[in-house]
Amino acid sequence: MDQSRAPVLEALSRYRREGQLPFTPPGHKQARGADPEVREVLGDAVFASDVLAISGLDDRHASNGVLREAEGLMAEAVRAEHTFFSTCGSSLSVKAAMLAVAGPYEKLLVGRDAHKSVVSGLILSGLHPVWVEPEFDDERHLAHPPSPDAYERAFAEHPDARGALVTSPTPYGSCADLRALAEVCHRRGRPLVVDEAWGAHLPFSERLPTWAMDAGADVCVTSIHKMGSGLEQGSVFHLRGGHIDPAVLRSRADLLGTTSPSVLIYAGLDGWRRQMALHGPRLLDRALDLAATVRARIEEIPGLHVDGRAEYVGAGRAAGLDPLPVVIDLAGLGVSGYAAADWLRRNHHVNAHLTDHRRISAQLTHADDEETAAALLHALGRLAAHAAELRPPPRVAVPAAADLRLEQTCLPRDAYFGAVADVPLAEAAGRVAAEMLTPYPPGIPVALPGERLNRPVLDYLATGIRAGMYVPDAADARLRTIRVLSGDPPGPAL
Repeated sequence: MDQSRAPVLEALSRYRREGQLPFTPPGHKQARGADPEVREVLGDAVFASDVLAISGLDDRHASNGVLREAEGLMAEAVRAEHTFFSTCGSSLSVKAAMLAVAGPYEKLLVGRDAHKSVVSGLILSGLHPVWVEPEFDDERHLAHPPSPDAYERAFAEHPDARGALVTSPTPYGSCADLRALAEVCHRRGRPLVVDEAWGAHLPFSERLPTWAMDAGADVCVTSIHKMGSGLEQGSVFHLRGGHIDPAVLRSRADLLGTTSPSVLIYAGLDGWRRQMALHGPRLLDRALDLAATVRARIEEIPGLHVDGRAEYVGAGRAAGLDPLPVVIDLAGLGVSGYAAADWLRRNHHVNAHLTDHRRISAQLTHADDEETAAALLHALGRLAAHAAELRPPPRVAVPAAADLRLEQTCLPRDAYFGAVADVPLAEAAGRVAAEMLTPYPPGIPVALPGERLNRPVLDYLATGIRAGMYVPDAADARLRTIRVLSGDPPGPAL
């Protein structure tokens, strides 16, 4: 296929050139009806490209095949057999992949470091998760993807599991051994689903960790807006091999997705694929070289340390590392990640990505250059110079790995939809959670519906909130109360 083509963008250009007149949604009618102040802020180009996908960009039969051609080009560019576009983010895409593998009450092996969107999928579907433990670094209080051996043991204990799901890369950049995981699954005739939301760039550089399709995974979910050039909510999921029927996967996505997809997001996906197919290796080489320079320069700032392969890769840790998420350990500076991130934004308009009790991260992509790197380095240097203002950091009682693992007493779905009560946090130990409790970002639940809460996890959340942690999905975001089951769950005990 001709990778210099961009079917969605070409169709948009044709739509404008032909002067198509819509008597269809969207109601702003090419910006004519939009509020003048909105037009001033967003610009009319946004509205001019906000057209219907069917009976707009394409005819009502989609006979020109604009979207199908764009998806085919994407599949070829990343060495997949099938690609599906989503305008609802990878939060939808990963749910569709899960539902294509297993049905209600069937088992799915899931790494316990999964994103909250996976837990949402468990709640909606009624799947029975078999949790696979991550590789946990107790010294740094950091989780890496579960090992192939951990999935091997889980399959041995649950041979009826329908497949496995792993998150790789993690938001911190650590990567699983996907080849070995695929072999563990395929030896049993089971599919491997990879939540590779942070890995859109991986197919386009040999200097980066092996990406899921090349490693033998069956389905890979990727957020183009995270490490690529797509608009927010732009996601794709890829399929290869014979373990999952593409018609089933498409049907599951259709079940969850919107009937009003955004052509703006489609255009961003299409244009990013063309950009990467034609220029990706060169752009990523530049980004990787810049990241190496930034990492070295940050190491020169007193009190700052950049996590790298020495900290993340090896026995009992990750199998690989993406160096573009620059994770900065602040322990030597004596400040918390929460306070550091707030200070950087307030004083230098620099927005860190991840924040935790001792780290922040600066996510670099192919869009960064010497100017953005210089701004980051300057702000970090000033942070180090003003660290005394942020000391001492509030205590965060981070549990050891053994205390983080909570007993799953019932299916997440049954706990979420059961009879619930809001109890004071101090009285919640021993009760079964009926909500997700998710420090964000990165969005990995500390507790989820159906898990029995313990004192170390509750102390972690309470001290984290006081230190600046953000838990947006709790019914009480300040965690003065916790939502728990008030009686027996409606479904079977596990």
